Amino acid sequence: MSLRLAIGSRKGLLLYTAEGDDWRYDGVSFRATPVTMMLRDPRDGCLYVALEHGHFGPKLHRSDDDGATWREIATPAFAKSDEADAPAVKQIWALEAAGADQPGVIWAGTMPAAMFRSHDKGESWQLNDAFWALPERTQWFGGGNDAAVIHSVSIHPENSAKVALAISCGGVWQTADGGASWQNTSKGLWAAYMPPEKREDPNVQDPHRLVRCTADPDRLYVQHHNAVFGSADGGQQWQTLSEAFGFAVAAHPQDPLTAWFVPAEKDEFRLPRDEDFCITKTDDGGKTFRRITKGLPPKPAFDLVLRHALDVDRTGRRLAFGSTTGNLWISSDAGEGWKLLSGHLPPVYCVRMLE
Repeated sequence: MSLRLAIGSRKGLLLYTAEGDDWRYDGVSFRATPVTMMLRDPRDGCLYVALEHGHFGPKLHRSDDDGATWREIATPAFAKSDEADAPAVKQIWALEAAGADQPGVIWAGTMPAAMFRSHDKGESWQLNDAFWALPERTQWFGGGNDAAVIHSVSIHPENSAKVALAISCGGVWQTADGGASWQNTSKGLWAAYMPPEKREDPNVQDPHRLVRCTADPDRLYVQHHNAVFGSADGGQQWQTLSEAFGFAVAAHPQDPLTAWFVPAEKDEFRLPRDEDFCITKTDDGGKTFRRITKGLPPKPAFDLVLRHALDVDRTGRRLAFGSTTGNLWISSDAGEGWKLLSGHLPPVYCVRMLE
């Protein structure tokens, strides 16, 4: 089966193609420009990239010909204002396409934590006013950034009006009416970094990544700042699965009990615990985890895998992830063993399977 792999890195968008188990490098687009997010719209095959131009801010580009050419499109932005404290989009952290029931609709999550929606494939964007107006916003704060960010947007595969998102730091929020109203669904999450009386406050939770099983949309996983959490009821109630720090998580698209994580050491360290690098995998919904090291570097290893730098294909057999030290690994056996595809890349921000 032919498979393409897109790597958003500090130095551009790197593309690979696999024919069977043989991989080839297809080159780089947006050379030397940081690529913070990548999306392939499964409805029409269009590709989207979010770029970070530093002082000049974020930009969005779309390709309608599978990456052969790119065109700049509109960028999510707040209404213009002369006020000194007027908000401005600093970075695009999430891009997700709605389902076939909402053609052309794309959601974007940003820093600061705002939700934008496009109905025309990114030609224009509208701020979701209901979300921006939430009074709980005053309690949110940045987890390692100056402002809170929306990094995870998960759209229900059977009903595009149902959207879940995760904020660092602001908890898990969901809408069932296309963004007209929002509910904090962080019950069961807890924050070890807060005083005891604020430990379960839903508005100070720091989920690092939220993912959903496609075949069982009510099965969700969250890699949080201080633990791994799971939900079997669409996020209405969360259970602690493991007290492990990390950023990346991928859910098996067909088996709701299987997910992969990349543990690390938290707070100021942000590297593998004891410099001992591994992948952890559960195939029983988080009751147990297996530590996988086959094909990964021995100690000492200092690779950190960011929240968007792990992805799985639609079969659940092929996975890929990249690290901040420029290493890229692939697996063709559901994460049981890994192969280094390249050890000389720029720091990797996001990895996406282009199927």
